[in-house]
Amino acid sequence: MATQITAGTSELRDITKMERIGAHSHVRGLGLDDRLEPRDNSQGMVGQGKARKAAGMILRMVQDGRIAGRAILFAGPPSTGKTAIALGMAQTLGQDVPFTMIAASEVFSLSMSKTEALTQAIRRSIGVRIREETEIIEGEVVEIQIDRSLTGATKTGKLTIKTTDMETIYDLGTKMIDALSKEKVLAGDVIVIDKTSGKISKLGRSFTRSRDYDAMGADTKFVQCPEGEIQKRKEVVHTVSLHEIDVINSRTQGFLALFAGDTGEIKPELREQINTKVAEWREEGKAEIIPGVLFIDEVHMLDIECFSFLNRALENELSPLVIMASNRGMSRIRGTNVRSPHGLPVDLLDRVLIVSTRPYSEEEIQQIIQIRCEEEDVTLTSDALNVLTSMASSTTLRYALNLISCAQMISRKRKAEQVGVEDLRRAYTYFMDEKRSVQWLKEQQGSLVFEEISVSTTAEKGGAADTMET
Repeated sequence: MATQITAGTSELRDITKMERIGAHSHVRGLGLDDRLEPRDNSQGMVGQGKARKAAGMILRMVQDGRIAGRAILFAGPPSTGKTAIALGMAQTLGQDVPFTMIAASEVFSLSMSKTEALTQAIRRSIGVRIREETEIIEGEVVEIQIDRSLTGATKTGKLTIKTTDMETIYDLGTKMIDALSKEKVLAGDVIVIDKTSGKISKLGRSFTRSRDYDAMGADTKFVQCPEGEIQKRKEVVHTVSLHEIDVINSRTQGFLALFAGDTGEIKPELREQINTKVAEWREEGKAEIIPGVLFIDEVHMLDIECFSFLNRALENELSPLVIMASNRGMSRIRGTNVRSPHGLPVDLLDRVLIVSTRPYSEEEIQQIIQIRCEEEDVTLTSDALNVLTSMASSTTLRYALNLISCAQMISRKRKAEQVGVEDLRRAYTYFMDEKRSVQWLKEQQGSLVFEEISVSTTAEKGGAADTMET
């Protein structure tokens, strides 16, 4: 028996995000002009001109709806801005085009299989723009009469509403009376009532009441009395992802699973029914598919089973644009003994367009440090900026950026307004980078617990064991 497919509204996404300073919170876009040419320093992006231009070209095709079921690979050394470019793409796309960002290690979960986790990520990245016609009541409130029983338990009432052409009286129930009192609707207000959901929206005060000498605030909005009929049909457009439709129609989880986050396994039969229904909506002109973007960071952490699933998923009719990032060179594919470029199988590499990122120059590193200082509200002296730039060149960019807030804490201790060279040097002595950590391990000469045993020692032990067995 066919299941009735329902879709939620876009109100699910209207959740206030908490503002905080993160590793890429300074990125606000790709920093491209109208001709997709990269600016030197714009929207938090510095350098990587070719990679940013390639990302801009991909985004233009995504926005035109001409690219889906393709795969892009950002390959480059660590700290070259691969994740920053992906976040810039997400900022440029906006909220209407779905953008899903996952790390490859998220796929390996105890609550669901690897293929189910990938399927949910793919379906989160495909939007469905649904057009629905709904009936609304729009007009100016003439009078509200509310009758309460002696106990106050039941309430009945009448609402007189008019337009320039007609006037009608509606009977009110308890829920509508509560909704009107919640919105503080008075006579002379112009309101809109959605008949499907019962939602009441107040547009403002009618111009006919502008001469009333009531106590009104300075922000009181006056609107014209609506014309025509009171009941009208209005087209409403909202965008949901395929995964949201899956969860809403899942009998085991239902609507609340969208907020809980634990959706569990969803049956493939349900997804097939939803795909069929969405195809019917497309033929009838009620819905439109919006192929979004799925970004998989550290993609070399996936195993051979996930790669084979991605090969098949990319050829599906409902598939998003898959963007991957890897910092590996020739490395072993997980689940096999085969070595391959970037840790990806050759058949998947044949399907992807590869965009390379290069290490930053000293000037670009200095600009990035300045941007991060503005983001973290830290002031560096000119000498400290030069020292931190040379630190980033000799160590890593991430290590130098992490020292900014540490050096600020040290400068506050000595009650200085700016972070100086001595603050950076003291933070440099407190926290080691990768190269100094390796050097320190060599100096310990095996005093740490559970160190790896050299190959020669292992071979000697193996020979002794063979002798004992003989």
